[in-house]
Amino acid sequence: MSAKKSAQVLIGGKIYTLSGYEEEDYLQKIATYINGKLSEFEEIEGMNRFTMDMKATLLEINIADDYFKAKDRVDKLEHDMELKDKEVYDLKHDLISNQVRIETLEEQTATLEAEKKELLALKARLEASLEDALLGTD
Repeated sequence: MSAKKSAQVLIGGKIYTLSGYEEEDYLQKIATYINGKLSEFEEIEGMNRFTMDMKATLLEINIADDYFKAKDRVDKLEHDMELKDKEVYDLKHDLISNQVRIETLEEQTATLEAEKKELLALKARLEASLEDALLGTD
């Protein structure tokens, strides 16, 4: 397990020390996300009338909303990926079946070609024998 790390981050104009096993860049990324949400709230007219508790609760609700929307998207993408995996599996199965069929047809073609060659040779011998019999060159 990696060592616990700490990083100082600026959130809402205050410096906080965050600790965790993540890298400092990740902890700064979290602070940036929260600051972005705070900025969105500051742009909403009338938001300054709410108490700090109400603002914090609205921020929590907003972050939870982002989380569930992202989770739903991940679930949908995972479902789509499962469907694609099944489709790829089916296509591979079809490919293998077709390759076996092609090999079988190639073997049958080779057998038929050999039979054709034998029959042409037999035909040539029979035609020659018939010609000899008709011309009387026994």
